[in-house]
Amino acid sequence: MSDSRAPLTPEAAAGSLPGLSVSDAAAIEDRALLDRAQEGDVEAFESLVERHKDRLYGLALRMTRSEADAAEIVQDTFLAAYQNLTRFRGEAAFGSWVHRIAANNALMRLRHQRVVEAATEELLAPEFTERGSLAEVPEVDWSRRADEKVLDEELGRAIRQGTDALPEGYREVFLLKDVEGMSYEEIAEMMGISVPAVKSRLHRARLALREKIDAFYKEV
Repeated sequence: MSDSRAPLTPEAAAGSLPGLSVSDAAAIEDRALLDRAQEGDVEAFESLVERHKDRLYGLALRMTRSEADAAEIVQDTFLAAYQNLTRFRGEAAFGSWVHRIAANNALMRLRHQRVVEAATEELLAPEFTERGSLAEVPEVDWSRRADEKVLDEELGRAIRQGTDALPEGYREVFLLKDVEGMSYEEIAEMMGISVPAVKSRLHRARLALREKIDAFYKEV
């Protein structure tokens, strides 16, 4: 006998209830699965993981630019969610909840990496002789392959480079607001800064990216 509680797809749920959007249907289905998961139904939680893992992985990958880090962040996120299921009161949608956990995990990992990189840079700083000259002159290759500028990838590369070049704290704000669609208040709380600071960083990040794109079009 089939399980009468087997979840419908959001599209099917929306079709069964005229006037209900797919996103609303997805939230309702998440709520039903969450109720079952909080009662100890492991399969229901696994269904929630399947429904949200790709979006969380995309967020983590954009923030860390590392597939390995992104995969670990997704695992840590769902582990934290599972461990805190009974404490989750459903004041926000399940998707929003795990999304914030993933973003927090990504930010924490980035902060840790910056500390490690700063320490490494200090250890690898150039050494000087007693006369003040470099003990070893580093070799720098200024050549640029002509095939790096493939026409169908140029703009995407310019945008990625512009995003990667944003100052610390600005890139994260841009990704969380303009890519992930989080609110100013959510980002402020997550990053431990004020809402005006979030807006200021976002404005400057957008201007920097606009300059990068303008420069690209002037070159082509």
